[in-house]
Amino acid sequence: MVRLSIEPLTKQAFAPFGEVIEIDGAISLSINQGFAERFNDLAEIDVTAEGGQTNISWFFASMRPAPIAIRLMERHPLGSQLFMPLNGADWLVVVCTDPRKPESYRAFAATGKQGVNYARNCWHHPLLVLKAASPFLVVDRKGDGNNLEEYWLDETMQLDLMPDRHEA
Repeated sequence: MVRLSIEPLTKQAFAPFGEVIEIDGAISLSINQGFAERFNDLAEIDVTAEGGQTNISWFFASMRPAPIAIRLMERHPLGSQLFMPLNGADWLVVVCTDPRKPESYRAFAATGKQGVNYARNCWHHPLLVLKAASPFLVVDRKGDGNNLEEYWLDETMQLDLMPDRHEA
């Protein structure tokens, strides 16, 4: 069994897999007569392959038992996929360059103020939350074509995460 270490989610560390969505360092605009602040261009949404369109949805994710067993990786060959937490709770991100190679896996601790935009074809684990019923805004692709590939890890390759839990 391989235990993945969990590192902080930073733009630089996550760059090979996509984009970190956060307002730290972003340029803001004062709008609505000064009663709101707008941050533009936080992600490059990539969904138009083969006539795809933007899909905006709301997910509610459940916690998995600890240690978290990493048994399935997925990727989307026709578009990026953005996840932004809506409850301010910390969460986890697991990615890899090749699901058959344990050394290519990385685990990141995201704050409740950080989202990710997985690049097209980025292998990632389905949503991993540290608080029950965690809501997420999701921006991804809808349309024709097969935009989901899954890879199930076999019994000989077991990856586990042991996060610090911040349960409600």
